Amino acid sequence: MQTETQQPPSETATRWGLAFVRLALGVPILIAGVGKVFAIGPKPMGVSGFAGFLTSLSVPFPTATAWGVGLIELVGGLLLVVGVAVRVVSALITVDMIVATVLYHLPNGYPAASDGIELTLVLTLIAAALVLSGPGALSVEHALFDQDDPSFDSSQSQGAHK
Repeated sequence: MQTETQQPPSETATRWGLAFVRLALGVPILIAGVGKVFAIGPKPMGVSGFAGFLTSLSVPFPTATAWGVGLIELVGGLLLVVGVAVRVVSALITVDMIVATVLYHLPNGYPAASDGIELTLVLTLIAAALVLSGPGALSVEHALFDQDDPSFDSSQSQGAHK
């Protein structure tokens, strides 16, 4: 009887998998940003509505903060989807999600259904992972800047020698 041994994932598979991680963060962040800036989508607050919400949380400079958060989420979500400035954007989103978790979601417990920390915790952890890992192979950032980087060479991950 033969037994199958599991092989560790190749570097190529790992790097391509980062595209799905970017999408897992970028899509919900982009949708949240659209709601905050343009007042459309599942949570259509708009900047003035979001600023009012921030005022209720005693956030200083609520209108400026609403614009800042809205643009980070809108532009940042789009940049994550295509894979540009992934580490910087992910760092900003990590901070954004930590603040949202502490200021609003933490008192509501864990479940997302009760506005708890479940979703913001997951988004924080995904963002932190992207800060550490970068964009992966399927990204504009890789296409523009990392083509000569030997760590992206598929022949190396298959054990080929020069």
